[in-house]
Amino acid sequence: MSSTVTRSDGTGAQAGPSAVAPAAPPRALTARRRRPALIGLSVALVAAGGLLGAFAVLTTGQHKAVLALAKPVAEGQVITDADLTEASITLDPAAIKPILAVNRATVVGKRAANNLHPGSLVTKEDLTDTPLIAAGQQLVGVLLKPGQLPSTPLTSGTAVLVVSTPGEDSAAATAATAAPPSTMKATVVRVGDVETTGNRTVDLAVAGTDGPALAARAATGRIAVIVAAKATG
Repeated sequence: MSSTVTRSDGTGAQAGPSAVAPAAPPRALTARRRRPALIGLSVALVAAGGLLGAFAVLTTGQHKAVLALAKPVAEGQVITDADLTEASITLDPAAIKPILAVNRATVVGKRAANNLHPGSLVTKEDLTDTPLIAAGQQLVGVLLKPGQLPSTPLTSGTAVLVVSTPGEDSAAATAATAAPPSTMKATVVRVGDVETTGNRTVDLAVAGTDGPALAARAATGRIAVIVAAKATG
């Protein structure tokens, strides 16, 4: 298509075809060229985040060898080297603080402050230096049959009364019912395992003056152990 162009002197001139501007390259091509670079940057950021997370885990929790129980230990019992084993755990400052395995020698010889179970970790709260019996007391082992002690399990530290029971003589039994039976205060130190006969030995701490008398009564088998209810107030 042609058009007439008016010159400054008033004359017209025929103009050639209209010039067309060159088309700009599509932007999509530039975006496609940049996409591999963005993907590479994203992968690098994800990898860096994973490394930072792993570093945080390693710095907040470290595996340490700690002490654990290899076998049950009753409250008040002396802990031996054979009672202990080692376990590797990640220490958490907010959780319990078990005793490190390197301190094994400081645990052997201590007494269990409570009943310890196999597999549990050893902590300072599980140990005590308190002796089995206080000054002025004596420790007496008493063999008891079923019916001579409560079926409710006795625990270390429980205050009990050892009661003298009448013998098979009918006259002695009649006299015993006429007067209050003889009693003796004691504290449970340890309860042994049940034997095949059903009997078990209970270690009792009594006053130093009562030790021989309790041993003599226990030899006859005419005793019973009772537990009084704790006073409330």
